[in-house]
Amino acid sequence: MRYLKLFITFFLLTTGFNLSAQQAASNQKMQWFADAKLGIFIHWGIYSVNGISESWSFFNNYINHDAYMKQLNGFNAAKYQPAEWVNLIKESGAKYAVITTKHHDGVALWDSKMPNATTTVKHSAAKKDLITPFVADLKKSGLKTGLYFSLPDWSYTDYDGFTRDRKRYDYKQDPARFKKFQNYFQGQLNELSNQYNPDLVWFDGDWEHSGEEWQAKNILENLRKVNPNVIINSRLNGHGDYDTPEQGVPVVRPASPEWELCYTMNDSWGYQPYDNHYKSSNMIIRTLVDCISMGGNLLLDIGPKADGTIAPEQVKILKGLGRWTQKHAEAIYGTQAGIPNGHIAGKTTLSKNKDVLYLYLDYKTKNGILLSGIKSKINKIEVVGSKAQPYTIKLNETDYLLNFKEADFDSDVTVVKVSLNGPIQLAEDKQETLSLSDLYAAPKQRGLTNLNLSKLATNLNSGINVFQNTSLPVDGLDFNPGINNVDQKISNWVIKNAEALYKTGKGIPSGHYQGNTALSADKQTLYLFVEGKPTGPVAIKGLKNNISRIRVVGEGTMLNHEIYNKLYWSKIPGIVYIPIPEDKLDNELTVIAVLLDGPIDLYREKVGAIESNL
Repeated sequence: MRYLKLFITFFLLTTGFNLSAQQAASNQKMQWFADAKLGIFIHWGIYSVNGISESWSFFNNYINHDAYMKQLNGFNAAKYQPAEWVNLIKESGAKYAVITTKHHDGVALWDSKMPNATTTVKHSAAKKDLITPFVADLKKSGLKTGLYFSLPDWSYTDYDGFTRDRKRYDYKQDPARFKKFQNYFQGQLNELSNQYNPDLVWFDGDWEHSGEEWQAKNILENLRKVNPNVIINSRLNGHGDYDTPEQGVPVVRPASPEWELCYTMNDSWGYQPYDNHYKSSNMIIRTLVDCISMGGNLLLDIGPKADGTIAPEQVKILKGLGRWTQKHAEAIYGTQAGIPNGHIAGKTTLSKNKDVLYLYLDYKTKNGILLSGIKSKINKIEVVGSKAQPYTIKLNETDYLLNFKEADFDSDVTVVKVSLNGPIQLAEDKQETLSLSDLYAAPKQRGLTNLNLSKLATNLNSGINVFQNTSLPVDGLDFNPGINNVDQKISNWVIKNAEALYKTGKGIPSGHYQGNTALSADKQTLYLFVEGKPTGPVAIKGLKNNISRIRVVGEGTMLNHEIYNKLYWSKIPGIVYIPIPEDKLDNELTVIAVLLDGPIDLYREKVGAIESNL
């Protein structure tokens, strides 16, 4: 019995040690990826000739397979300059790139030697290997190499799937034929692994078969024989290293420690000349901030033309992104997820040792910005990229009012560095309830009018409405708060925005909108409290409802909106962007009313891979 106990103790100790060692090795392997924050996705293939959907266009019978494959004759890559691509990617601030080596259409962009492989070397007008020179320039530049590889191959004669309505055979009835396909794609993966030694392999299409049918364990084993530190995305039936939400920016942080949003600049992955629904650099920068504030990466897609050039619209976005990343590098790379929402009207991240808090402000204001609930001692506050130090008022032991000059603000997102005397400590979440007398009191210090309105908006957001049991009418007229020596700016603001205060209740959960919100009693009108002057359109994520109309509260101006990344056949909502004209912004705090087609309905579920592209 004694020896048995000793054996069990030894077994548990060694097992625990091995698990700890494995976890440490995994953490070390993932470190460059976790630090990188920004990658560039490249969807390039024969689909760029006609400017149609990659692979899905024939799978969905928008074009027959023969007509689709004839694009090989126009895919010439005549102006392909891989070094220029790499320079542009590096200029954008990306630390890695992922290029499609083979999409679902089965066309290999490298010189695959597997029998019956369709390649750009043997079958396209380009007559050359397009992957080798790009990877060589990528490695020379110091950027990490990612290779996209489609598991399904809808053009290969021994693969079971062909189009949405046609299958070649039932793989369960003909396992020998499916085995031929398994050997084929495993052979292609071995070629890629041995020739290019990628840092990352980006699989796609795993939904068509189980992990066992894809031989996922063999795939991983073979890849790791060549490079034990190769990183695999999640699209290998759960065998990967990180999550890959697609198109929809998550409202709630994904569960995986590392994750990456793959995201298009317009509505297409490959080059489509008539898709002009491009996001602005400002919108892309703010999406990057959204990702890094939740500890994730952004994998931003470009779709080169058939001749190998990149569309001017895409170049412009990458250069605009590069301007911002170069200026704010210290607040991007190597950071981790920030503090919980509610401490500032904006996103945040933390340095690795958590003694630096970065604040991201996508608006400009003359009224000061409230930073609350910081228990740690603050050593210094400065603007990243300029070293300007805001005039800071310490309101109490944990709250600060930061005042900036106009020149301090960035045109897209201003980043403020808050240096602490140790790992950040936050105060207990005890919200200050604002009374009418506190709200209306004449200010004794600069910026306190706006501060009180910010506190009011925060209270409303959490369901505390100081006007609930008052005589405030919906139009605000003739309201007497019963306070002497009132702040006239507050009084005027309340009258103007009374609609957003009259019987309104708790706002929507954090993550859908970066500021404070309130809801009408019937929950069909969403009120957005907009701080300062936004640098771009304000955004709402995860709104399932249709929008009936949007207007500026208190003066009636109707506003337009645009929805990006909404796939018409998907239940996942797109992002609503609302541009607000500068001359319609309130000097203190703007309120926007969003009238919905019914009680508000929000999407907070996991955003995953797109498995059906109609």
